Amino acid sequence: MAEAEDRKGILLESGTNEMELIELYIDEVGGYRGYYGVNVAKVLEIIRLPPVITKPPKAAPFVTGVFNHRGKVIILVDMALWLGKNRLEGGTPIVIITEFNQTTSAFLVSGITRIHRSSWASINPVDHYLQNFCDAITGLIHLEGRTVLMLDLERAISEIDPRLAMPQHLAEGAAAVASGTAAAAGLRYPLRVLHADDSGMIRRATKQLLEEKREFVVASKVDGSEAWEYLLEVKKKAGDQKKPITDFIDIVLSDVEMPQMDGYHLCQKVKNDPVLKALPVVLFSSLITDKLRHKGESVLADAQISKPNPDELIQNLKEIMVKR
Repeated sequence: MAEAEDRKGILLESGTNEMELIELYIDEVGGYRGYYGVNVAKVLEIIRLPPVITKPPKAAPFVTGVFNHRGKVIILVDMALWLGKNRLEGGTPIVIITEFNQTTSAFLVSGITRIHRSSWASINPVDHYLQNFCDAITGLIHLEGRTVLMLDLERAISEIDPRLAMPQHLAEGAAAVASGTAAAAGLRYPLRVLHADDSGMIRRATKQLLEEKREFVVASKVDGSEAWEYLLEVKKKAGDQKKPITDFIDIVLSDVEMPQMDGYHLCQKVKNDPVLKALPVVLFSSLITDKLRHKGESVLADAQISKPNPDELIQNLKEIMVKR
């Protein structure tokens, strides 16, 4: 089938809070069909099930195997098994090849309906209870009378290799080096970070990582909209006390894909605000690639860091604060 890049049409402008999603489905034994959504930006290609798939030893139960595609060995995840579903065999299953977290992976599904163009504001975030109950889902959207669940593909990959989520041990050496540089510059600790990410796993891991050495204190928000409301509250507080906003927050750290308001739109709103623009904004996302880096640049992000890379994250946060 044609590569996803050929099917996207007009590229979405950064900062508009627009998004495109591929609606896929899984047919289950018993006749139920579940609908799920994946951000088009993560999809490289859509193909038929490869004829030769090899099951590696000690693979996770939901890993169908690996296959060779265009000279690259790719892990194939059975989406139904990962979601705890019993997929109905037969038909013509489809494989979605993705790229995020600097990793190429593939997901087996029953089929695809089509690509939808929508807004992140149309995606309803799941509450803390539901996310704890089913952490594979980050939000839901109603499309053509169907409820489509947005999948946390990063979660699936992290269950195959936890280092692809937030490998904390990698950060220790870099954090120590960056700490020495920052201390020499006279930074005031702890540095106050506002962090927005719709993945509970990433929020918890990032907070633990940054606060481990007591050099950061993190306020975590579930999406860009909640982060923006928090910023407005702090802005009012700073105005009431006649103090600069930097007396309350040092830096904004944001994911890109989030219900209600994505990271690009959040960054753009911060940079367009006469008070909040004093705050550096760092985009920390699995979508930071050479192909998509221009999107962050167009909304004036101060830095863009690809997940997981915790060592690079800590170093960049401190270097940005030193420059400020």
